[in-house]
Amino acid sequence: MDDTLDDQHWVFGYGSLIYKVDFPYLEREIASLRGWSRRFWQGSVDHRGTPESPGRVVTLIPDTHALCRGVAFLVDESVFAHLDHREKNGYERHKTQLCLEERQQTVTGTFYIAAADNPAFLGDAPDPELARHIAESHGPSGSNAQYLLRLADALRDIGEHDPHVLNLERELLALTQKG
Repeated sequence: MDDTLDDQHWVFGYGSLIYKVDFPYLEREIASLRGWSRRFWQGSVDHRGTPESPGRVVTLIPDTHALCRGVAFLVDESVFAHLDHREKNGYERHKTQLCLEERQQTVTGTFYIAAADNPAFLGDAPDPELARHIAESHGPSGSNAQYLLRLADALRDIGEHDPHVLNLERELLALTQKG
């Protein structure tokens, strides 16, 4: 049952929305989304890379048996103008059912996904290659490495163990210690 008012909506963050909360919200709660996995498969030409050298940021990919944990924010409808601009590089809004963990309640929420058919989608690669790509990328919002490290820390803060993110963090740290 969704207990929100008509002008208030839950939005699910699974990447930088977890730690870079640059929008007003009414409530924040750890939440999960079934059937999706977080992957560094989306190119970033506007935040963590450039058009000539895109960075890599997370998107969600369909994965029947997966559970993706993140943070849900209850926001006013007006916040979506800001979020739509922030998530503009290939991301689209989708509605889904979110499980709010503390309340043990399912609500309808919005999440942003960059599907495989968007022009900035880079797709899968071996972890060492992904880590090298991330280590070398920089954009207007900072280094791609910083994005990965902050996301890994934010996931640990909410008790989430995401093997994909943690493996990339390990690969990145090994690269930077060599260099």
